[in-house]
Amino acid sequence: MGWLQRLFGMGKPKDAQVNPPVQAAPQTTAQAPASTNAETIAPERVGLNGEYDQSGLAKRVALAFDEDPDLADEERLWVAQTSGTIVLKGEVSDQATLNKMTSIARGVNGCTAVDTSQVKVG
Repeated sequence: MGWLQRLFGMGKPKDAQVNPPVQAAPQTTAQAPASTNAETIAPERVGLNGEYDQSGLAKRVALAFDEDPDLADEERLWVAQTSGTIVLKGEVSDQATLNKMTSIARGVNGCTAVDTSQVKVG
């Protein structure tokens, strides 16, 4: 079972990307049309296809983990986000794996930090 399926109960959507192009933020009726007042989505709220998603950063990190075959066996680790910080919780098999996961998470657009204080190694 992949990261997206295990953590978010979803398969990989068609055309999902770790760092997709950002769509314009939804406009309210009080705002000007998108052509004159296009607001962009905060990087940590960009979903798998560039749409707004409250958990977008965590989902994109999960997708990045799915794309690395070496990380498939880490089933006791969870991914969450607090604003631009990715929070890893649980247990990993070894420090090298945690280092790799931290590096991958940092490479996802919108990630400002990775908190591994809740991860047990071993």
